[in-house]
Amino acid sequence: MTTDRRSRRQLILLVGVLVALAVVLIWRFTVDRAGAAPRRQAQTGTASRPSNQAGRGDAGGPVTELKLDALHKEAGEVKEAERNPFRFQQKAPPPSPVGAAAPRAQTYVPPVVQGPPPLPPIPLRYVGVLTPASNERVAVLADARGASYYGREGELVDGRYRLLRIAGDSVDIAYADGRGRQTLRLTAQPQ
Repeated sequence: MTTDRRSRRQLILLVGVLVALAVVLIWRFTVDRAGAAPRRQAQTGTASRPSNQAGRGDAGGPVTELKLDALHKEAGEVKEAERNPFRFQQKAPPPSPVGAAAPRAQTYVPPVVQGPPPLPPIPLRYVGVLTPASNERVAVLADARGASYYGREGELVDGRYRLLRIAGDSVDIAYADGRGRQTLRLTAQPQ
C-alpha cells in the first residue's frame, strides 16, 4: 500500500513538471522576446503576401541593392596619426581662422573705494546713570569683561571714547577724535 501512494505521488509530480515545461515552451515560442504580442499576431497577412516577397524576412521591407564596386575602390593615402592614444595629452586646439581677430586682453578694474572703511562698533554697554548732589549726570558704562567706567558729558571714557550726550535711556558716544558716533541704549546688567 505504501508503494501505491509513493508511485501515485511520483506520477502526480511528473505530470506537474511536464505541464510546467509545456507552459514554458509555449510561452517561449509564442511571445516575442521584448514581451510584445504573440508572433502569430505580429505577422498578420503572411498568407496574402505574393510569393516573390516570401524570402524578404518578417518586416516585408524592400531589399536594397548591393554596391559591390565600392568594395574595389582604392583608399586614399593614410594620414599620419595626429595623436598617440597611449600618451596622456590633450588634443591640440584647432588653429584659429586667419581672418579672425585675436581676443582682446581684459584689463582688471579694481572696485572704487568710497572712503575709509567703517570704524568698528564701540564695545561698551550703557548700564545706568548716577545723579550726585551736584545734579550732574554721570553715565555708567561696562565692557564685555565686566569692567565699569564712569564719565560726564564731554569727558573721555577708557581713554578712547568721548561721551557726547547723556539721557535717561541712552548715551551718545564717539571715538576721541569725534568719528564713529553711536547711540548706546540702556541695557540690564547681566547676572
